[in-house]
Amino acid sequence: MTPPPRDAVAAAEAAFAAAAALHQRVRSNLAPAVAAAQAIREALEHGGKLLVFGNGGSAADAQHFAAELVGRFMKERAALAAIALTTDTSVMTSVANDYSFEHVFVRQIEALGRPGDVAFGISTSGESRNVISALERARERGLKTIALTGRDGGHAGRAADLHVNVPDQNTARVQEVHRTILHVMCELIET
Repeated sequence: MTPPPRDAVAAAEAAFAAAAALHQRVRSNLAPAVAAAQAIREALEHGGKLLVFGNGGSAADAQHFAAELVGRFMKERAALAAIALTTDTSVMTSVANDYSFEHVFVRQIEALGRPGDVAFGISTSGESRNVISALERARERGLKTIALTGRDGGHAGRAADLHVNVPDQNTARVQEVHRTILHVMCELIET
């Protein structure tokens, strides 16, 4: 096997260095993530549920987060009530068709959300209109709202009761740190 070109190795090293540096920046301000994990834990302990949602890679993160809570993360325990609003394609496509894509999470919040639940929106840009709309509707309905964002948090960060932000413009790096934050939150919720 021929060795990879030096410029490819340098690009890979730069990506790892950027990811590590962003993790370190976020590590210096973990209070919002800890507060979010505590809010979710309290809601679950009192019979509430977690409704989590996002688009694209954030939809995958929402599903991953819910799966870790319903199944298990690192230890055997009772299943926790978490629903990724990104998984029912029939609901999502019917709402998008009959209303608009902006309403795919709002309608599910209206159907499933109750006071005492947590609505958790993920948006790397902070400007995903359907995430913002769902957070706003959840807040109106008495749900605790949490936004996990990138960049400066945008409207999603301002629409939430708790805002966990990864302050970077690079979507890939933000998503990498989002996954770490979600795993840390799973660990805090579970222990």
